[in-house]
Amino acid sequence: MSILKTKITHIALVLALLLTASLGLRAQQVPIFTNYTNSYAYANAGFAGMSEGINLLGLYRQQWAGFQDNEGNAVAPQTFLLTGDMPFRALHGGVAFSIMQDKLGFENNVNVGLGYSFHLDLGGSTLGIGLAGTLLNRSVDFAQLKPGVEGDPLIQGLGEESAMLFDFNVGFFWQVPDSFYLGFSVVNVLESMSQALNDNSETSASFTTDRTFYLLAGYPFQFEDMPFLTFIPSISVMSDIASTQLNASARVVYNNLFSLGVNYRPQESVGLMVGLTIKDITLAYSYDINTMGLSVVPGSHEIGLSYCFKLDLDRTPRDYRSVRYL
Repeated sequence: MSILKTKITHIALVLALLLTASLGLRAQQVPIFTNYTNSYAYANAGFAGMSEGINLLGLYRQQWAGFQDNEGNAVAPQTFLLTGDMPFRALHGGVAFSIMQDKLGFENNVNVGLGYSFHLDLGGSTLGIGLAGTLLNRSVDFAQLKPGVEGDPLIQGLGEESAMLFDFNVGFFWQVPDSFYLGFSVVNVLESMSQALNDNSETSASFTTDRTFYLLAGYPFQFEDMPFLTFIPSISVMSDIASTQLNASARVVYNNLFSLGVNYRPQESVGLMVGLTIKDITLAYSYDINTMGLSVVPGSHEIGLSYCFKLDLDRTPRDYRSVRYL
């Protein structure tokens, strides 16, 4: 019983820290998932190959489902993410790939990334140090935009424009098996910029990548008195310096089969999460309830499907568990 009380005290402290961290943060419009633990292979290059298996994931998010502009155009954000990662013993680490398509109004972005993580054995824990190269195809149909000032020189004369941009990501992912993980990463380090879209204008707009900083952490608790239950609080902070967004979530997993959880995104939404695992396949769904006080903004749907194929890597026996598929 004393062990159970200690665990509950730890949980209370973690939740208190999560709520404290949420004060004063504002939301930003960048790709973000309620099931953000499923996006680590994209958001943190150091995560690649940290579990002892081949992991494949497809995740689709429809934000503000059905939202339209004043002219009836569907402008709600939609994001699709496909990732894969696996350990690579010959390289003393792991490799990962990611493909993401993000649509927002009349803008469409397709991002392809390939990365490697070097795994540094720290005894009872592992530190992944990763680097990933990315190609981003960014396109916007400027003809559909309605500027606030008629004849805006930034977009005047532009139609559907696109550009290909190269950038890279760096990440550090520290994991203590079945206990704790902490990650820090920077996506789009170079913040690459394309040439001016309109050669006839001295003040024409240009496409850029968005440099973003990620901080994430999680701590799975498994009670000795109730080994069939696992409680997983986690947090993700994402910032481009100008604005910052927090996700704080908590999930309860029953017998590594069913999961229920809640995610809190300050000043934006509360997300309800549910998951089902059958053998090595996990199906996850979440629904975000708008808390912005705007009745015209509908909720958001998110669905993910993942597959984890365990590999026999002939390592010293150690019970690893993927932080994504708990």
